Amino acid sequence: MRRVIHCVGGVVSPVLSNIYLDRLDQYIEQALLPAWNRGDRRTPYRPYMRLWQQACRLEQRGDREAGAMLRRQMKALPSRDPADPGYRRLRYCRYADDWLLGFAGPRHEAEEIKDEIGRFLREQLKLELSPAKTLITHGRTQAARFLGYEVVVLHADDKRDQRGHRSINAGIGLKVPADVIRAKIKPYTHCGQPIRRTERIIDTDYSIVAQFQAEFRGVAEYYRLAFNRHRLGRLKYVTERSLVKTLARKYRITVPQVYRRYRAVLATERGPRRGLRVTVPRDGKKPLVAEWGGISLARDATPAPLNDDPPRVWSGRSELIQRLLASRCDMCETTGQVEVHHIRALKDLVPRGKRAQPAWAKRMAARRRKTLVVCRACHEGIHAGRPARQPR
Repeated sequence: MRRVIHCVGGVVSPVLSNIYLDRLDQYIEQALLPAWNRGDRRTPYRPYMRLWQQACRLEQRGDREAGAMLRRQMKALPSRDPADPGYRRLRYCRYADDWLLGFAGPRHEAEEIKDEIGRFLREQLKLELSPAKTLITHGRTQAARFLGYEVVVLHADDKRDQRGHRSINAGIGLKVPADVIRAKIKPYTHCGQPIRRTERIIDTDYSIVAQFQAEFRGVAEYYRLAFNRHRLGRLKYVTERSLVKTLARKYRITVPQVYRRYRAVLATERGPRRGLRVTVPRDGKKPLVAEWGGISLARDATPAPLNDDPPRVWSGRSELIQRLLASRCDMCETTGQVEVHHIRALKDLVPRGKRAQPAWAKRMAARRRKTLVVCRACHEGIHAGRPARQPR
């Protein structure tokens, strides 16, 4: 039996955790692992060996059909004794303040290991294990949460290698949690359907596509080790529909028109793939290119370099700076010294009762902006409740 002991840490700084919990690492590596690891290999499982001997005798007598039937029964039994008292394995992994122990053995021994660690933390580091976060789970029937993954023990008798042997039983597998997928989908949906991100329509096409791609790529790359990574396909679909609906709302066009305007064939490591592309030409420089798609959802356990300096995606904040630098009033369109009128929330633009909505509020509501660049006279008129000056 394989059991997993895992502890989900709190809000301690990762750097301070590495310094303070170094003593825990030394205790587990120098005391617990040598004490609990024993045996080179599990002993053969007797019911399995009996069937194997009977199958061999029947095949020697020429009754291959009966021997094949016994061999099929063997495939439903473990070849090694899962309860071998002479075999134990303990493995340890820690990242910052999250740590996990994998133990092959009975539950009562896993509880002893948990008590020993709790005693060490209490006496040496003055720390207490949280009963709600320090759990013992059975790896074959439950999943342990570690660093956003679900850690499970794999078991499938129908998965065979080239020799016909069962290949994944008792192996460790990583999964994308279902609640993580639901949480990532939530910002792009309403009542289960993809929706536009109206707050982003003030950005440029390049910024919109690049931001959607960066958000999806971050999730897909983090879970590249998960064997059920393909389940992120639902997130990919919802994110793409939200992207095209956002662009459609920005230009007052239909979704099919968005696809016709931005569709492209992307070159990827796995061959050409269909996606979306926005190109911004620049004088004397390489054009800016933002692409959506081209990210494979197949499991990829090969080492890859970490890109900790991705290209910066500009949002509406840069466009506000451009409006300020233009020194043009959004209401009367006069040039000169300008100021910025702020509101707390867009819901404050809704008029109370039957009072008519002023022109400046209608303009901010139409643009879905909480800022409005205006001249001094228009700004005073907004606060005094007077009509804004008419454009020249």
